[in-house]
Amino acid sequence: MSIALKMKNCKAVTNGLSLSSKVAYGCGDAACNVVWGAMSAWLMYYYTNVAHVSALSIGTIMLLSRIIDGFTDIIMGIIVDKTKSKHGKARPWLLRMAIPFAIATVAMFSVPESDNTIKLIYIFVTYNLVNTFYTGINVPYGALSSLMTQDQYERSLLNIYRIVFAQIANFIVASMTMPLIQALGGTRYSWSLAYAIFTAVAVGLFVINFIGTKEVVGEDASKREDVPVKVGLKALITNKYWIIVTVLGAFTSIFNVLMISVNTYYSEYILNDVNIASILNSAYMVPMVITLLCIVPLVKRIGKRYTNVLGWIVILISYLVLLINPSNTMLVIGTSLLRGAGFACVMGVQFAFIADTVEYGQWKSNVRTEGLIFSAQSLGGKFGAGLGSALVGGVLAMGAYDGALSVQPDTALMAIKVLYLILPIAVALIQLLLMIP
Repeated sequence: MSIALKMKNCKAVTNGLSLSSKVAYGCGDAACNVVWGAMSAWLMYYYTNVAHVSALSIGTIMLLSRIIDGFTDIIMGIIVDKTKSKHGKARPWLLRMAIPFAIATVAMFSVPESDNTIKLIYIFVTYNLVNTFYTGINVPYGALSSLMTQDQYERSLLNIYRIVFAQIANFIVASMTMPLIQALGGTRYSWSLAYAIFTAVAVGLFVINFIGTKEVVGEDASKREDVPVKVGLKALITNKYWIIVTVLGAFTSIFNVLMISVNTYYSEYILNDVNIASILNSAYMVPMVITLLCIVPLVKRIGKRYTNVLGWIVILISYLVLLINPSNTMLVIGTSLLRGAGFACVMGVQFAFIADTVEYGQWKSNVRTEGLIFSAQSLGGKFGAGLGSALVGGVLAMGAYDGALSVQPDTALMAIKVLYLILPIAVALIQLLLMIP
């Protein structure tokens, strides 16, 4: 299945962007990933080992919440497309949602000491609040790239800046969370304080994102025609490349959840040192950032599709090598380095694919709906993330994992190995099959 966008008749308008605007755009995803990185790397561990809630219950909540959140994605996409202001239709939401997003995140990491029912209700409410505010800020942020320029190469560069900044934020959150919590006292309340610090930084980054970017595509909002929801949805479902990219994004989200959230469990129970989780996160993210900084010539030479294929091949090789001795700490760290470089090739082009589908959709149906396209793709990504979280919770539960136990049964150890090794290999193979022309 090919994802090379056939846009021969779609004019690509050249609009060179300044370095400062690219950096400002990247700051937006850094801000988003202060929270998304926390949810990927630490939230499941926090719920099971700090709040002491069962993995199955958490996995179920996350899956249901992601399905619910999918509807808010579509609604937010429609809202963005209908927004008219002197700041554009995407940028205003960066300011409107920044503080609610930060407050909800701190609440999410502040589960009260209470009976199980109250804890589950609290988790459901705060987790869904975070998802709702994340949608309110991330959907317009994603659409912003297609409003800053119509030049495909410039959008590829914007995507690379976005992912580089996102991974820097991921690296900081994933590697510094546990040391910061321990420095703040190592109690359950230390989690709340740590994420209050992280989210304060995120708000500042959103402000930079707002100030440093400008919408120039369809710049005169007063003259822009509203696209009826029915027309926009019809154009969406007939955009075959959007469908392909959305499926790819869903499986990428599943893979990302498996790769990041299981690190802590694997470190504590297979490698016998929970602190190795921070090393593994660094080992994965540092080469990813370095590769992203060097990936522009590769994308220009072989194109987005083959860059993506190359990334999944490298990821698959990393896991096959790890199967030689999955309990060897140095081998786990070494293959994490390789995996980070491979995933950089995947993430370095993913969002540029989506922006390209906006142009293809406009060429095919004469309808341009950045907000709806990015929100619907976000729905696929969030469903994938929810399914990935449900897989983590379900497989841990099947293995009789109990976060309150210091020593886990053999079935739980096997479940952790399946989540860390077998399922990611399966996802990588599916991704390669989807990329077959």
